[in-house]
Amino acid sequence: MRELLRVPAGERPDVGRMDAAAIPAGPRDKAAGRAATAAMAPRLASLQERLYAAGTAGDRRRLLLVLQGMDTSGKGGTVKHVMGPLNPAGCRVKAFKAPTPEEREHSFLWRIRKALPQPGEIGIFDRSHYEDVLIGRVRGLAPRSELARRYTRINRFEESLAQEGVTVIKVFLHISYEEQRERLLARLDSPDKHWKFDPGDIEERGAWPAYQEAYERVLERCSTDAAPWFIVPADRKWYRDWAVSRLLLEHLEDMDPQYPRADFDVEECRSRLLAT
Repeated sequence: MRELLRVPAGERPDVGRMDAAAIPAGPRDKAAGRAATAAMAPRLASLQERLYAAGTAGDRRRLLLVLQGMDTSGKGGTVKHVMGPLNPAGCRVKAFKAPTPEEREHSFLWRIRKALPQPGEIGIFDRSHYEDVLIGRVRGLAPRSELARRYTRINRFEESLAQEGVTVIKVFLHISYEEQRERLLARLDSPDKHWKFDPGDIEERGAWPAYQEAYERVLERCSTDAAPWFIVPADRKWYRDWAVSRLLLEHLEDMDPQYPRADFDVEECRSRLLAT
């Protein structure tokens, strides 16, 4: 899946022409998808435990999953399903909202650095530093020259993370204009989902073409060997969950963390314990 969904460095995908309900590979229907996602759970849990254990013995490696997408694309739902089989003690989840007054006093990467996973951890970002080039572009909050500098700073920042042992997985959850309407209507139709609805989302839909262009620029400028972007079709929730879980599994298997060797005499401790 990594090679299939990856955005090649320097290539600008035409997001508007991409089928958000596509099934590029893997299970072909919802029942099979849910079953396949559940089948990955034990392996994901095992690899996470090994990563966490290795971190306690000085292994500096960790993993960061970055989720971006339009409203209702399923960032929160993906976090819930991906984290399902994982031990919360080894996870660090951060949902980035509008910057606070304190955060505005610092570089846009300041709050990102504070939320990074520690060695042995899996970090998940619901939105990220990319908001500062996406919203910044669409809403005109920064001049184009500043946006160009931010792309460069982001690439340098992510390259430094890779050098520090952070495996970065950046996922664009691609949802269609029509599917977003249906999901927003579903929120209005359910009183228990009204808290998730923001009237401003209706106005934001008017900027859909601008957001698509902004995402295309991000995917073109910031998909690198150190931190590539992956595009996951997100109209089908079950496929979205399977694809992101699969990407996570493939990266963890490539990292291949190992349990640390005991730094004590195992047999001597066994003899002492049996004597008690």
